[in-house]
Amino acid sequence: MVFIIAEAGVNHNGSVENALKLVDVASSAGCDAIKFQTFTAERVASKDCKRADYQVESTGSNDSQIDMLRELELSYDDFSNLKKYCDYKNIEFMSTPSNKEDLSFLIDLGIRRIKIGSSGIDHKELINHACKSGLPI
Repeated sequence: MVFIIAEAGVNHNGSVENALKLVDVASSAGCDAIKFQTFTAERVASKDCKRADYQVESTGSNDSQIDMLRELELSYDDFSNLKKYCDYKNIEFMSTPSNKEDLSFLIDLGIRRIKIGSSGIDHKELINHACKSGLPI
């Protein structure tokens, strides 16, 4: 069986309205699921961390990583609304958590499976929490 996941990631640019449009497009295209990223900028970047060269080139900004990530994050309330909208559109909601707290939120939200991002491959606390959930990883 083929299971197609639309990778939305942060392509909503921090706009829940854009995220809803991405759900519409993925649903219309016949995707089985759409996956976002759940994070809080302060938990994934330091205020002293500069943007990578390619990020400076593509955005034209020399702000820090944390400033860029703040512009891309959605709130837990936003994700709750996205999950409800995905249910309405009959497409599975998924989101990659950045830490144990984000994963707990997603589990409570009713996700059906867990996707660990490449940056979390050695995040033992996150992986252990995912394993204890009993959900497919």
